[in-house]
Amino acid sequence: MASPAAPDPRLHNEDLAPAVERTWGTYSIFAMWMSDTHAISNYAFAASLFVLGLPTWEVFLSLLAGVTILYWFMNRMGHAGHRTGVPFPVLARASWGVYGANVPALLRAVMAVAWYGIQTWLASEALVLLGVQLAPSLADYDHDSILGLSTLGWIAFLTMWLLQAVLLTRGMEFIRKVQDLATGPVVWVVMLALAVWLIAKAGGDISLTKSLTGLSGGEQLHQSLIAVSLTVATFLTLVLNYADFARFTPDHRAYRRGNLLGLPVNFTAFAVVSVLMTAGTISVFGTAISDPVEVIAKIDNPVVTVIGALSFMIATIGINVVANFVSPAYDFANLAPKYLDFRRGGMITAVLAIVVMPWKLYSSPVVIQYFLGALGAFLGPLVAILLVDYYLVRRGRIDVDALFSADASGAYYYRKGFNPEAIIAFVPSAAVSAVLALVKGFEDVAPFSWVFGMALAGGIYALRSAKVLTGGARPGAPIPSQVAAGEVLTGPSPE
Repeated sequence: MASPAAPDPRLHNEDLAPAVERTWGTYSIFAMWMSDTHAISNYAFAASLFVLGLPTWEVFLSLLAGVTILYWFMNRMGHAGHRTGVPFPVLARASWGVYGANVPALLRAVMAVAWYGIQTWLASEALVLLGVQLAPSLADYDHDSILGLSTLGWIAFLTMWLLQAVLLTRGMEFIRKVQDLATGPVVWVVMLALAVWLIAKAGGDISLTKSLTGLSGGEQLHQSLIAVSLTVATFLTLVLNYADFARFTPDHRAYRRGNLLGLPVNFTAFAVVSVLMTAGTISVFGTAISDPVEVIAKIDNPVVTVIGALSFMIATIGINVVANFVSPAYDFANLAPKYLDFRRGGMITAVLAIVVMPWKLYSSPVVIQYFLGALGAFLGPLVAILLVDYYLVRRGRIDVDALFSADASGAYYYRKGFNPEAIIAFVPSAAVSAVLALVKGFEDVAPFSWVFGMALAGGIYALRSAKVLTGGARPGAPIPSQVAAGEVLTGPSPE
């Protein structure tokens, strides 16, 4: 067998190449999910369903259904990531072309940069509160405004920014170790402690059947379906770039078990504690509080405030790592692999997170709803194209060597490095999804916009690729040189 051609430096560097060290075992994937799912927004989401009036069992069932769907998606994308060993933007070259893959990569990167900045700023707000709690005189520096932030606000923001930059640019292995030991488990400790305190404070008198608003049977069903859909939509960004993590797993069981523990088990347990705490706040404070930071503030104990603020700052770093840093670091590196690696791509992400002034983004409903909302609506079509290409068009057969070839005769060069079929499938489906998500009059179907976009993009891409499905030449050689010896490439396993 002839040796594979040397990878083109315009498409290849050490960070984009198939992973050699496979150190992300079951616990590391589980810890990754703890880092991402233990978000204040997820707490508030579960709490809001309870406050809305859904029966407790229906809240849990809806969230469990949503994360079970996610579990299926993650396993599907994880198979591709583990098998090829490449990150998302490189995997996307199979369906979009070796240069066209920059389209989905940059869309994902723009979303990540904006949210990376927003999450960093939100964490810095907790740092401001912590600083004022420890040294009340610091409040004097929290009243001026420099580009929308106070002096104290800038110090806190840049402190969080620098801390994350130092931690995150040390590479994926360091990120794994931090997640395993800190970002995931810490929030569980604080959440359980708060839940125990609320139960004790209420004397055990906590009702999980109190409905703060009455919903009819039909309204309950509608809200439950919305909860299922929004649970999936919240994590579609990670479905898209899950290969960034699965590529480091030693075997298929590692990511499957990690996904099982991290999604159906951990997320549902987190939702149970969130609802229990919300019910506890009704008994203790007389009103439902859907923000754990506010619960900590209500306790009015300096020690609790310090521990709680530090814990949720650590949690925010964990969320930023998983959802908003790793992907754009690879995405920017994919633009110019000869000059940009993971660390440089990460620094570009961090610098842009300052440039976009996230505190202004977050304070603008128009930006959040229309700009980031429109980008979010594109996720369903992007995921569909990747999965349809990998499972239906190629039957799980990817020529990894060809992913790094800019030769005009390469399997993924298509037309000047772009695959017209992916573009034709993406544009109309993304437009439909964005209209359903953003235009007034479609409020009832807006939470399901990703479903319509995914179905439309997947259908168009499959039909446009019908010549491959019906026996034409299947792009991609069946045995890439980087696949572990002995693995039989007969298509993805059904698990």
